[in-house]
Amino acid sequence: MEGKIIDNQMVLQLITDEFGDGIIRAYEPDGILTLEIKKDIVLSLLKFIKNHDIKIDFLTDVCGIHYPNNKGFELGVIYHLHSFINNFRIRIKAYFSINNPEIDSITSIYSAANWQERETFDFYGIVFKGHPNLTRILNSDDMDYHPLLKQYTLEDTTRTDKNDAMFGR
Repeated sequence: MEGKIIDNQMVLQLITDEFGDGIIRAYEPDGILTLEIKKDIVLSLLKFIKNHDIKIDFLTDVCGIHYPNNKGFELGVIYHLHSFINNFRIRIKAYFSINNPEIDSITSIYSAANWQERETFDFYGIVFKGHPNLTRILNSDDMDYHPLLKQYTLEDTTRTDKNDAMFGR
């Protein structure tokens, strides 16, 4: 893409032409192209943007997200990617049910995803299919829960020594 300026609209058009039905939503918070996609295209889409002339060749981050009230799409994975050559950033999001917390591993495309996918598995319980070593990385192996899932109340409701009026409630 020598001589062409890479911008959000051009990249969005390129991706839409290739994966139109797989794109759920596109928007630009803080000027960063953000795509919400169907989880079944994550592998092919990331392979496409890495190998295309736009050269989005650096994986900045992989992280999980949990929206317990978003029925059928409670869990998600967010990918932040960067093209150093073209000075372009993109964010990709894929959501899915907590009853089937699986998405394809992208370690075959970005080797840096290895540790980040393990961390996301460790904290959210998201299974990355095809990951070479999907084991806990920060928490102990004997934990039977994933600490960043919003499954517990934020406060101890059994406490009697606390006066809510003192906390502005």
